[in-house]
Amino acid sequence: MHPRLIVASLIFAGILLHPVDGPASEPQVITGGITTHVVASGETLTSLSARFGVDASTIVSDNRLAADGPLEPGGMLLIDNRHIVPPTIMAGEIVVNVPQRMLFYREGDRVLAYPVAVGRATWQTPRGAFTVTWKDEDPAWHVPASIRAESARKGRELPLVVPPGPRNPLGRFWIGLSLSGIGLHGTPVPSSIYRTATHGCIRLQGNNIEDLFGRVDIGTRGRIVYEPVLLTLLDGEVYLEVHPDVYRRATMSALQQTQELAARLGLAHRIDWALAAAEIERRAGIARRVSPLRFE
Repeated sequence: MHPRLIVASLIFAGILLHPVDGPASEPQVITGGITTHVVASGETLTSLSARFGVDASTIVSDNRLAADGPLEPGGMLLIDNRHIVPPTIMAGEIVVNVPQRMLFYREGDRVLAYPVAVGRATWQTPRGAFTVTWKDEDPAWHVPASIRAESARKGRELPLVVPPGPRNPLGRFWIGLSLSGIGLHGTPVPSSIYRTATHGCIRLQGNNIEDLFGRVDIGTRGRIVYEPVLLTLLDGEVYLEVHPDVYRRATMSALQQTQELAARLGLAHRIDWALAAAEIERRAGIARRVSPLRFE
């Protein structure tokens, strides 16, 4: 799906569908879009969540599905994977937002967005600025002592080195970062994406890490940020995106964070706060319109 998908305005499954492209001369502020997906044989809510970068619970809610029911091949699903780009992203910069489980890379005014897996709560992905320090195709995995010790406690022995191949947890591409022990890499388990599941590294789908690998160079700059609440203005409309505080780092409630962002951006008077409260409660992890509804 094209990252700047434009869709017609209509009401479907309780969601207002509308364009998400900004003017070509302005940096992109929302990626993704709303589309319909025909379920293929073998697809699950978990695999669709990992592929599109949207929580399985949001797909269930948007489509009024049974949470524990199988998907019917040939069935039609609404997929809404709009995400707000963290502000201040610079051209040629990588930004990873941990609660959002998204990696953004800006090329000029275009922003590419990739769903990722990040560190679990007990093995967190660190915040901070970084540079790309090396790139490796078909990498070997030199298993850190800490991971070998964890595995041993569970009764499984890991080797010192896992060679390149289909069983290598790094997949086919590794992008090393200046943050100690942290890199961007692929995975032989595509359904593991869009989760808090790693030992701190940032894991991408195989096609996405291959695409990013070809775009970045040694010295490319980046940041890992922690922003569970995002707010933006696009074409006169306010959008809010709220994620769980997975590492419990927030010092204020999601409502207070939204109010603070709205005040800082001068948007408080343009928000329907009942809609905003519903999105905060829902924590759907998707950019949703919270301006007062207009019917034309």
